[in-house]
Amino acid sequence: MNNLNQINLLLRFLLEVAALIFIGLFAWSHFNGFLKYVLTLVLPIVAMLIWTVFAVPNDPSRSGQTVIAVNGVIRLIIELLIFAIAVTAIYFSDLKTVSIIFFCLIILHYIASVERIKWLLNQ
Repeated sequence: MNNLNQINLLLRFLLEVAALIFIGLFAWSHFNGFLKYVLTLVLPIVAMLIWTVFAVPNDPSRSGQTVIAVNGVIRLIIELLIFAIAVTAIYFSDLKTVSIIFFCLIILHYIASVERIKWLLNQ
């Protein structure tokens, strides 16, 4: 594995963690009372579970293991949806500049992941 690929995998991991934080931040800033605390915990956990459970078997960018096997197109849609939810969540949390930077980093990651995207589309 070359250094550029390792850097991209690190970027992907950081983007995934940031997405979960941004989803939680949205819940924290947009809800009140008991619901605020519940959704701040539950929404990122649900996103993380979806991200973890639905995977393409033998995905070389992951462990290769999965709980529920999906094809590559479905996996790509899941990733893009979670990232889109996170970008939207942080945008509507009055952090518009952060949302734009986050969106640009996601685009950069997927540009650097062309081989993985091709692999996913062929599964």
